[in-house]
Amino acid sequence: MEFFRIHKDIPFMQRALIFNAISFLTFIAAVFFLLHRGLHLSVEFTGGTVVEVQYPEAAKLEPVRSTLGTLGYPDALVQNFGTSRDVLIRLPLKAGLTSAQQSDQVMTGLKAQNAQVQLQRVEFVGPQVGKELVTNGLLALACVVIGIVIYLSVRFEWKYAVAGIIANLHDVVIILGFFAYFQWEFSLSVLAAVLAVLGYSVNESVVIFDRIRETFRRERKMSVTEVINHAITSTISRTIITHGSTQMMVLSMFFFGGPTLHYFALALTVGICFGIYSSVFVAAALAMWLGVKREDLLKEKKTQHDPNDPNAGAQV
Repeated sequence: MEFFRIHKDIPFMQRALIFNAISFLTFIAAVFFLLHRGLHLSVEFTGGTVVEVQYPEAAKLEPVRSTLGTLGYPDALVQNFGTSRDVLIRLPLKAGLTSAQQSDQVMTGLKAQNAQVQLQRVEFVGPQVGKELVTNGLLALACVVIGIVIYLSVRFEWKYAVAGIIANLHDVVIILGFFAYFQWEFSLSVLAAVLAVLGYSVNESVVIFDRIRETFRRERKMSVTEVINHAITSTISRTIITHGSTQMMVLSMFFFGGPTLHYFALALTVGICFGIYSSVFVAAALAMWLGVKREDLLKEKKTQHDPNDPNAGAQV
């Protein structure tokens, strides 16, 4: 399905050097902020206190968050747990306070708001658990990257695999750079969003690479640059439909999903925008500069001749 068709190819590759220079500067800035400021890790990574409370009726989370903010926990994670009456609170570590003291402080504040709230359990999450989550998260990211390289190498050719993985890692680093610069909270849900963006970006790259292969087969007289421009131009309608509908869903989570989904949706929003950009101006341009050509995708099969046939290889 297409909303529109562009009849004249847009010369994307003529501006590839400019856009890739912008990408490189953005990438360097993201790396700088990651090294200089670092990520603002959530309680899941740094360790802290988990408090579970129960209300007699459906709990309203916003008053709970405001109460915790007045107690000095503006970054506390508050969410429903099991039922609408049960609330799970994750508190960051606070110097000079034990888990029991933190839970007592929180319960005092919550009971002042609603005297019927009951404490269900208190649990301390040590930083060692956070280290394991970081290790497992990095391992998951590495597995995804390796899987993408293998997939693109088998599906296309190594030049496309290199171009695709550089473009996808470009998206990941820029997302992390945004979180480091603005000091947005980086949680497990954000890590899940980053992994989702990896898959989303590689899907867009595969669509463009597929169209490049089709154009190579159909248009024998086109140069490599013309083929890539035509492939990107012919997929613009599909890109607008796919990414537009996805972005509408993500924005609905961003505006109406509450604080629990806020940073998850924010990471997806940044990732989708840069995923489109990188697939067009980074992946395709890198493949062109790596010297991709028609023969890389259209390998002719050699005809097997009978060595005993005296006419083998003869031309008429």
